[in-house]
Amino acid sequence: MNHPDPAIVARIAGELRRARRLLFITGAGISADSGLPTYRGIGGLYNDQATEESFSIETALSGSMLEANPAITWKYLGQIESACRGARFNEAHTIIAEWQNQFEVCVLTQNIDGFHRDAGSRNLIEIHGDIHDLLCTQCDYTATVPDYSGLSIPPSCPHCQALVRPRVVLFGEMLPSAAIQHLYAELDQGFDLVFSIGTTSVFPYIAGPVARASQSGIPTVEINPGDTHVSRLVDYKLAAGAVVSLRAIHTAFQQGSP
Repeated sequence: MNHPDPAIVARIAGELRRARRLLFITGAGISADSGLPTYRGIGGLYNDQATEESFSIETALSGSMLEANPAITWKYLGQIESACRGARFNEAHTIIAEWQNQFEVCVLTQNIDGFHRDAGSRNLIEIHGDIHDLLCTQCDYTATVPDYSGLSIPPSCPHCQALVRPRVVLFGEMLPSAAIQHLYAELDQGFDLVFSIGTTSVFPYIAGPVARASQSGIPTVEINPGDTHVSRLVDYKLAAGAVVSLRAIHTAFQQGSP
């Protein structure tokens, strides 16, 4: 396991002492220490392999496939959910939630595992949704389930028998407008320190806040074992995992606080 550079950790802790508002942008890497695989934040199960039906996973998990053949989409949603089942949030999620006691914290996550919510993060933008939240495609029925073990696949609405889907953004679908508006409102207020954790930052709405902060002279931190689309932009780079890095920053911050 890579360990974070103590000198960089100390400098990040110093930035924290000067900060009031923090933005955490998180991807699949923050949940890796919970045992979840990390392929593009949708479960890490497929890499470049085709599905059993010879579709790409992006096609199988697309809005158009859900409409045309919901059984296929739900088959792979079920596999992703079963990979999450039994896992829970880890120390990285907990540290971010605990910092709400000392800072104004906003979390922008691509993850659909619900771990930030479970850990207690309140100002949370789940830009791709949560796999545990279900909604009817026809009526206003909604439900939150702990897992999919009790569902028929594909599930139907108990009220109108129409198709039920999870509240997640499938490939080819628009981002939820409420989440986008929430993000813009937070960015308009500004941040004193921006963290990018466990994401390759391939989407512009994930890389954009880091680039915006960098251009404005706001300190930026990346926690990721590999190089990403924002690595060249950030002030501080920790090439290590989320838990070991945030634990080190948390400890250094506490040791230096009065």
